[in-house]
Amino acid sequence: MKLVVQIPCLNEAETLPSVLESIPTKIAGIDEVVVLVIDDGSTDETVAVAKKHGVKHFVLHAQTMGLARSFHDGIDAALGMGADIVVNTDGDNQYPQDRIGDLVQPILNNQAEIVIADRQTDTIAHFSWGKKQLQKFGSWIVNKAAGTDVPDAASGFRAYSYDALMRLAVITRFSYCMETIIQAGNKGIPIASIPIKTNGVTRPSRLFKSNRQHVLKSGQAIVKSFVMYRSHLIFIPAGFLFLLAGLVPFVRYLILQFGSDPGNHIQSLIIGLALLIAAIMSFALAIIADLLKTNRALNEDALERIKKTQFPRK
Repeated sequence: MKLVVQIPCLNEAETLPSVLESIPTKIAGIDEVVVLVIDDGSTDETVAVAKKHGVKHFVLHAQTMGLARSFHDGIDAALGMGADIVVNTDGDNQYPQDRIGDLVQPILNNQAEIVIADRQTDTIAHFSWGKKQLQKFGSWIVNKAAGTDVPDAASGFRAYSYDALMRLAVITRFSYCMETIIQAGNKGIPIASIPIKTNGVTRPSRLFKSNRQHVLKSGQAIVKSFVMYRSHLIFIPAGFLFLLAGLVPFVRYLILQFGSDPGNHIQSLIIGLALLIAAIMSFALAIIADLLKTNRALNEDALERIKKTQFPRK
């Protein structure tokens, strides 16, 4: 059983030594632990520091390509190295690497295919009240979209089994965290969580510049994934809403035209017609989205077969 611990890095020369030194070299049920560093266009000595600490496997980006692309490229490299389990941690030493053994146990015990560390954000002192509420709300939205019960959807400290990685496909270029949960939930991939205590903050987040940007980008990723897998929950209710709203102007027109105020009430017909057209378009989008979902499922099955051919289990 081979475990690859991948570490996406962007200018982490100062904190990377603490991460590398705390990664366990022996874990019960694991035959080999290998470290993989994904350097996302660092301009400091991140790669040199990693080599100095014995890292032999790298994915090197000539320029910064983002966390999601780093995760994607790291997974491909890890699978190419024959990984049975891939653990993702961060180069800023936020996560307790000594808990990697606990993180992989549900996979080794066949209890889950993905394990996500719960940072217990309520206990993190440097998180503001607003950030804690945003984390809770984001996790709630993701769980609604995925049909899961993950306490900390934004946590990047995770373990993935080979089988889970064969079935997942990262599309977003912002963050893979929420997208992979939504995919896993809708594909029936079992997910587990373990509580952890994070290390002290070492630097501000480089993934987003402000809470506002984080909310906007996370919201975009959630909506995109939600529409991909549960579009009927958006378009069909919208269609009925427009339909009901469109009937109101028509009823108003009939009451006025044949009641106490006959005359020119063409504006009611125009508004009603516009709303009915919106209803028809919503129902049409629901049908198109369902067809696209079927086509995507077929493409994902084909992609899974290709990945299994490209990265056969060793």
